[in-house]
Amino acid sequence: MGLFRKRNPPAIPKNQQLICSAPRPSGKHHAGELPPQLETEIYRKLRYAVPILDAAISKIIRLTGCFQLVSGDASMQKSLDHFVKNVPVGPAMYSLQSFADTYLDSILTCGNGLGEICIDPKTRTIAALACGDPSQIIIAPSETAGQCRFFYPPKDSESKPEPLPHPERILFTAMSPPPGEIRGVSLLRGLPALSDILLKIYECIGQNYERSGNVRYAVVYKPGNDPSDRAYAGERARTIAREWSEGMAAAAAGEVRDFVCAGDVEIKVIGADNQLMSTEVPVRQLLEQMISKLSIPPFLLGLNWSSTERMSSQQADILTSELEYYRRLLSPMLCKIGETFLRLSGSDASVDIEWSNISLKDETELAAARLHNAQAQQIEAELAKETN
Repeated sequence: MGLFRKRNPPAIPKNQQLICSAPRPSGKHHAGELPPQLETEIYRKLRYAVPILDAAISKIIRLTGCFQLVSGDASMQKSLDHFVKNVPVGPAMYSLQSFADTYLDSILTCGNGLGEICIDPKTRTIAALACGDPSQIIIAPSETAGQCRFFYPPKDSESKPEPLPHPERILFTAMSPPPGEIRGVSLLRGLPALSDILLKIYECIGQNYERSGNVRYAVVYKPGNDPSDRAYAGERARTIAREWSEGMAAAAAGEVRDFVCAGDVEIKVIGADNQLMSTEVPVRQLLEQMISKLSIPPFLLGLNWSSTERMSSQQADILTSELEYYRRLLSPMLCKIGETFLRLSGSDASVDIEWSNISLKDETELAAARLHNAQAQQIEAELAKETN
């Protein structure tokens, strides 16, 4: 008899899988493989999305300090000073200092600085200085050593790049270009991946507080075994909900009400048992990586991390060396602008640049060094007199 015959399980079709994997999008950033326009756009959006990066770059620009152009011809110094203070920069700024700040901002963000000396065709003098977007210009090596060629990007696939007129008026600076490359490297290179993780953490914090930060209540009415309680359970639940809503509205208006109800009523806070994940450690690790890339002491950005006085002094010295490097990037372009002004004014004098001391501490250390040198010279002079 086949009443208790074992039934075989249904066969699984060969083309049907019980387990499959779902691909997950990767958040890898390959900024170095992107076109210059897209890479520059990523860095600009990064400064907008992560305020600490924007604050660090702004502080670097301000800490770089001010300067003065010194003419080799003393008779042209007054005219040169007037030019430095009053030269138009773009449509709404003046002074060579404003041009240097904007130019350095482009160097730090894009890795390249691009400017132009605008000449008035009637007076043959410098009419203004302009800063441009280096990602919008094609830069190619020139046949002459130490020079570059600049082209407008082609309008379509059939046209060819057009060279910029008057390339001698173009100012271009690249920060730390790789070997064999013309374009420089942004100070923010390597940070998009870390910033992506940091923004995800902040987004999750916001979502968690939207879900559980705003306290919500679960009011549960449990009818008893009495048939009348079960018959009017829906009506009593609606009454409890109405009174609860009125009580919450009164509390928002500053009025305190007590909730009184007969029967088995349970009130709980939704999400009270679920603790929010601590994000202090991962956020600090990410910020440490970013700040180490920018070479900014944490206390300058308002981060109250534990540090000793000696550590703070060493961080300040490291920042000073970084600022000196940025000054070396700006000095040739600023001297070129000053010499162009003197040439158009009929002078063949050279121009030197004098930077201000980076901080008051430098002033104090220089003054102390001068005092010690003077005391040493005085002691040496007295010893020389005694020996004679």
